[in-house]
Amino acid sequence: MKKFDKERVLLAVAGPALALVAAILLTSVVLLASGKSPIEPYRLMIEQATYSDVQVLIINQASMYYIAALGVALGFRMNLFNIGVDGQYRLGALMAAIVGAHVALPAALQVPMLLLVAALTGAMWAGIAGILKVTRGVSEVVATIMLNSIATAVISYLTLRDNFGVALGDNTTTGEMKESGWVPGIDLGADVGEIYGLVFLALAMGIGYWFVLNRTRFGFDLRATGASETAAAASGVNAKRMVLTAMLISGAVAGISGLPLLLGDAHTYSLSFPAGLGFTAIGIALLGRNNPGGIALAALLWAFLDKASPALDYATPEPYEKEIATIMQGLIVFAVVISYEVVRSWGLRRQQKRVGEELAAAAANTKKEVAV
Repeated sequence: MKKFDKERVLLAVAGPALALVAAILLTSVVLLASGKSPIEPYRLMIEQATYSDVQVLIINQASMYYIAALGVALGFRMNLFNIGVDGQYRLGALMAAIVGAHVALPAALQVPMLLLVAALTGAMWAGIAGILKVTRGVSEVVATIMLNSIATAVISYLTLRDNFGVALGDNTTTGEMKESGWVPGIDLGADVGEIYGLVFLALAMGIGYWFVLNRTRFGFDLRATGASETAAAASGVNAKRMVLTAMLISGAVAGISGLPLLLGDAHTYSLSFPAGLGFTAIGIALLGRNNPGGIALAALLWAFLDKASPALDYATPEPYEKEIATIMQGLIVFAVVISYEVVRSWGLRRQQKRVGEELAAAAANTKKEVAV
C-alpha cells in the first residue's frame, strides 16, 4: 500500500476512533461526578454481549439501523441532509402493514410487493422535499423536519378504528398481516431467539450501496454533484435531477428499514412500533463516515448499547441507570462532529506540508539543472 493510501486510511479511521474514545471518557466523567464506578457499567454491558439471546437482539436491531443509515448516507454523499428518514420509515412500515393485512398473494409475490410498497411510500414522502428543493429552493432540512410531523399526523389518522385501525387490548394496530408476507428467519431455539430473515437484505443493500457509488456512472455523478454542483453541471450532469433522484432513493431505502421487524416478528403496525429510528440513523451514518463497512460497525455498536444497557438496571449491589448508554450515544454524535473537523484540519495541514516539500524539492532540482 502506498504512503498516500496509508494516510487516507488513517484519516478515515481516526475520526470515529477519536469520537468513541472521547465519548467513553466523557461518560466516565459523568459517572465519577455521580459517585459511581466509571468502569463497572462497561463491564456489565460487555458481559451481556456474550449471551446468545442478546447477540440475536443486537443483530436484529442493527439490521434496521443499517438500512436506515444507508438512506441517510445516500443523502450525505449528495450533500443533502435527509432528516425525514424517521417519517419515511414509519410511513413505509405502516403502508406495508396495511397492504399486507388486506392483500393475500403467494409468498413469492407477497414479500416483494410489500418491499415495493414500503420503498415507494418512503420515496414519495422524501420526493416531496426533493421537489420543493429543486423547484422552489426550499431547504431539505426544513422540509423533511416538517414532513416528519405531518407523517405522525397521517399515521394517527390511518390507524383510527374508522379507517385501518384494529383494536387489540389497549393498543391499536393495523391488523395481523397475511402469513404469506411473513419472512422466516434463522431460528436458534426458544432460549435464544430468531435472526430476522431480512438481515440478509440489509447485507445485500450495503453491497449494492458500495457498488453503485463506486462502480457506476450514476454513483460518480452523485458524488460529483455533492462535491460541487457547479463543477458537475460543467461536466454535463443535471444537478437538479440528481438532487431529486438522490432524495427519492434515500427515501425508498428509508421506507424499507422497518421491514425486518415488521415482516420478521411484529407482523402488524401498532402504536408501540419503534420511533426515532431515523434520528438514530443520522448518528450511525456520521460515525460510519458514509462507508458501508463503517456504517455496519456503527450500527452494531448502537444496537449493542441499546440491547445491553437494560442490564444496568439490575446490577448488584448498586444499579446503574440504563440512560448511561443514551448519554454515550449522544456524546458520540457530539464528539464525532468535532473529531472529524480536527482530523480534517490535521489532514489538510499534512497535505499542504507534503506539497510544500515536493515544490521545494522540485525547485532545488531545477536549480541544479540550471547550474549544470
